[in-house]
Amino acid sequence: MKVGTSTITHPSGKLNLERIATLVREIVAAAKGREVLLVTSGAIGIGSARLGLTHKPTTIPAKQAAAAVGQGLLMQIYEKFFTEQGKIVAQILLTRADLGDRQRYLNAKNALDTLFSYEVIPIVNENDTVAVDEIKIGDNDTLAANITALIGADLLVILSDVEGLYTADPRLDPAAKKIDVIEEITPEIEQLAGQAGSTFGTGGMQTKLAAARIATKSGAAMAIVHGGREGNLAKVLSGQCPGTIFLPQEPLAGRKMWLAFNPPVCGKVIVDEGAEDALRERGKSLLPSGIVGCEGEFSAGDLVSICGSAGREFARGLVNYDASELKKIKGLKSNQIEAVLGYRGYDEAIHRDNLVLL
Repeated sequence: MKVGTSTITHPSGKLNLERIATLVREIVAAAKGREVLLVTSGAIGIGSARLGLTHKPTTIPAKQAAAAVGQGLLMQIYEKFFTEQGKIVAQILLTRADLGDRQRYLNAKNALDTLFSYEVIPIVNENDTVAVDEIKIGDNDTLAANITALIGADLLVILSDVEGLYTADPRLDPAAKKIDVIEEITPEIEQLAGQAGSTFGTGGMQTKLAAARIATKSGAAMAIVHGGREGNLAKVLSGQCPGTIFLPQEPLAGRKMWLAFNPPVCGKVIVDEGAEDALRERGKSLLPSGIVGCEGEFSAGDLVSICGSAGREFARGLVNYDASELKKIKGLKSNQIEAVLGYRGYDEAIHRDNLVLL
């Protein structure tokens, strides 16, 4: 489960100890007969309050300093309340680099699996003290979803300051209705979270939908419920979600799941309709002949986004040529590569084994 900053802090940024104590009791109850992992936000906000800052810091060094102060305080409180409930906890700090490197990704999985064998509850947060571009609103939603896939969890519960996903911003539109069940994340669903000028959308629901896409693609369900309502977690576990539940999809295989959502995307490759059909429907590799354009500066072996002619991403893959080479051979048949580049490394721009459909 993932808990947001607003759920465990007061508006001033100070910890809401009463709410944390209640949350811990609920988590311990949920852990009976289950393996439970907690992804928690709050380090920067708590550190800012401890440093006497009246506003959340805006510069990267100030955020890193606040996180360094706040993370210790956050774990101290969790350790106290979980110990009172007879549970051992462990701190795990991760960055995108830890999940983007395949070996480090597997090492993290092994460490978490071992902690579960000792009946320990891992408490995970992003390592904001050393992270740079990862420090942003809602990033722990994505982190929680990636951890869900990493450990093969059955359910991700996001405890938030909203009741779920609505047809419109309920603070602005009295007619807005909560959506109880989402079977598939369609473009129409995405639009509900991304309406221009909507704080409700841009402030956090977009990241939650991104998390839902990752979690459901790993074969897990995901629930968004209000974290300030006591008993909501138990209701979700009993099958009576008071918020919005996203149903699981056919899971991607382990390595392809990692490939789809963990390494950084370094560029974009645009393909024609024939190539898109070959990738989507016939399980083919991507050949240079099907490429109509590419964007960004990437090297051979980097992960790139694969987009159709309409510009919508539908796949990702590890490319066999760098950007400058791919621009020279796009649209060519494989037997023409050597004449243009002076060598023929691969027939495929992206091999099927290194490609995943989204």
